[in-house]
Amino acid sequence: MPTIPSTVSRRLLGRLRDVMAGGGSAQERLDKVVKLIAADMVAEVCSCYVMRAGEVLELFATEGLMKSAVHKTRLRVGEGLVGDIAAHARPLALSDAQSHPNFAFRPETGEEIYRSLVGVPIIRSGRVIGVLVVQNRTSRHYTDEEVETLETVAMVLAELVSGGQLVGRDELQPVDGLALLPLRLDGLRLNPGIGIGVAVLHRPRITIRRLVAEDPDAELERLRVALAGMHSALDELFSASDLSDGGEHRDILETYRMFAEDSGWINRISEAIQTGLTAEAAVQKVHEDTRVRMAQVSDPYIRERLHDLEDLTNRLLQHLAGDGGTAAASDLPEDAVLVCRSMGPTELLDYDRRRLRGLIFEEGSPTMHVSIVARALDIPVVGRVKDVLGKIEPFDPVIVDGDNAQVFIRPSDDIVEAFAESERIRQQRVAAFAALRDVPAVTRDGLAVGLYLNAGLLLDLQNLHHVGADGIGLYRTEIPFMARPELPDVNAQTALYRKIIDQAGGKPVVFRALDVGGDKVLPYWKSSDEDNPALGWRSIRITLDCPAVLRQQLRALLRAHAGRELRVMFPMVAEVAEIDKARAILEMEIEREREKGGKLPSRVAVGTMLEVPALAWQLPALLRRVDFVSIGSNDLAQFLFASDRGNPRLAERYDTLSPAFLSFLKTIVESCGAAGVPISLCGEMAGRPLDAMALIGIGLTSLSMAAPSVGPVKTMLRTLDVGSLKSYLDPLLHLPDHSIRNKLRAFAYDHGIAV
Repeated sequence: MPTIPSTVSRRLLGRLRDVMAGGGSAQERLDKVVKLIAADMVAEVCSCYVMRAGEVLELFATEGLMKSAVHKTRLRVGEGLVGDIAAHARPLALSDAQSHPNFAFRPETGEEIYRSLVGVPIIRSGRVIGVLVVQNRTSRHYTDEEVETLETVAMVLAELVSGGQLVGRDELQPVDGLALLPLRLDGLRLNPGIGIGVAVLHRPRITIRRLVAEDPDAELERLRVALAGMHSALDELFSASDLSDGGEHRDILETYRMFAEDSGWINRISEAIQTGLTAEAAVQKVHEDTRVRMAQVSDPYIRERLHDLEDLTNRLLQHLAGDGGTAAASDLPEDAVLVCRSMGPTELLDYDRRRLRGLIFEEGSPTMHVSIVARALDIPVVGRVKDVLGKIEPFDPVIVDGDNAQVFIRPSDDIVEAFAESERIRQQRVAAFAALRDVPAVTRDGLAVGLYLNAGLLLDLQNLHHVGADGIGLYRTEIPFMARPELPDVNAQTALYRKIIDQAGGKPVVFRALDVGGDKVLPYWKSSDEDNPALGWRSIRITLDCPAVLRQQLRALLRAHAGRELRVMFPMVAEVAEIDKARAILEMEIEREREKGGKLPSRVAVGTMLEVPALAWQLPALLRRVDFVSIGSNDLAQFLFASDRGNPRLAERYDTLSPAFLSFLKTIVESCGAAGVPISLCGEMAGRPLDAMALIGIGLTSLSMAAPSVGPVKTMLRTLDVGSLKSYLDPLLHLPDHSIRNKLRAFAYDHGIAV
């Protein structure tokens, strides 16, 4: 029985490399490849089937079968032996193929004279894109080594098949069981708008440019060095974590480490190298094989381990290729749509936002900080799009429909035109909102409402005048801190704050003191791992424990506001004692500047964010110490409902338009009103017209939001009669309902309120 030793396998790969690198069309090269494989494997037939639209396998090239059958013979996935191989994504070796129950005879091929068959799937990114088949006249028992050789050859062929020259690359993508058609996916609306562009993976896949090795021993040494580097990096990563107390997180990390050191995984990669592949190609081949097998396992725990495998594969490929960056370091296309599981707010800022048309997350919630930054930049975002990374390829055409929480991958021309028209209409609405820029924000019954911006970048300041906002209700000072490689000194901060004030053009700016921690990490500030970072060492807790940082920031704010009014507020205050400590540091800095002869602000107004529910029960003492209060509804709702704002499973579980939350806010508003202390709200609900309507109904007359929300909110309030709203809303606050959102929406529609 003929066998294929590894030296022959390497020889075959070497010849394939020459064919693949040679001239001619993709079809001509494929014709040469099947002829070469048939000769090297001592077979009368070698055929290559390629997946076409509708999960149909088409005969694209053959050596041994009738040439007239090429591009005419087609098999559905699951039909015949070729279809069976594609359906199960696994090899099939038969000494008597015609006796197999799945054998399907195609007379136009002339294959009735061939008795034995071995076939393997051609796989790319975990998907079957074709089938490679070898046949013999006699009854032949194909060895495991022959099957593995054919699998290795199929991996090389995958590059040719997926290159887009044989079949358009859009035909190689599966859609809900039907391959190759445009795909629509549903998700969660994180920011409205329409974005049309091409997909850019935030963490790009490593491109393997060299598949066939010339020196297997050298490749094995490269693998050894890369594994040692990866293990060393993992050891450093894990040792930096606080694992001394054990617990579930330690078990997870130790299991991951065991996976990384699994001898079976490493041995399979080594064996693939010995067949003639480069180290990178061998890692990718083993990953594809394992990925297909694990994806078919029904046990959810085992399937979840696929994420660990993908992470390890990417890490090892990065060590081999020396590439570990994100797509931000590459040249972005003019119309880029970022696709990722999730990202931090500073990672988004690494990208050229002028080229960003949309964001797609596999995870995500509306109050994640990256969502908030994207909203400020007016970038459409859809989150919780299940398995999108497995269904999209780099540079696929994509439409992000943030209004309806949908993503269209590889859309047809008519869909693109429909969305382009929709975007034109949206731009007309934006123009209509812009026409309201100089119109006062006053309700139909004469109530003036202050509309302010949330900002965090100098870029945001231009929106202040474009949308006609009354000022900056929240300037997030941490974003400049996060975007720098080191802690900015007093002079740098002073210059920045002065620019902000100057660009505000006399309109008020409220500076929030440094608010880091949780998912807002400073790259130069090492933080320890916490089980509950949102409830941990963050915001004012950090700055009071590290007063030098707070002193420098306050000093810079005082100098920047020389002769002008300074409005500063402190975040994440849980008790009055924290405000007292923060004010004491501020007073010390004021006295210090006075002694040095520096010019002080004309007035210093001190405020607090009300985000921690405990502070609401200390209002009498608090309101004697502050000049204003700003409700941070994002964190306040998170803490009140004990609901992690970054957890996608809880993103819609609780509604801020619940009687409980609105009643709580109304109590705070009434207490501030009685004490004569101005109060505003700067959370995400302020920028949603229906939510803003409810906030005005409970007595709030100052709202701060992202720039794109000012026009819609102003349009809403100019059609609102507050008196009738309050009469309708007050009884609803006593209901035990989960939400009164639908009732408020019905009221708006009945009264012609533009929400």
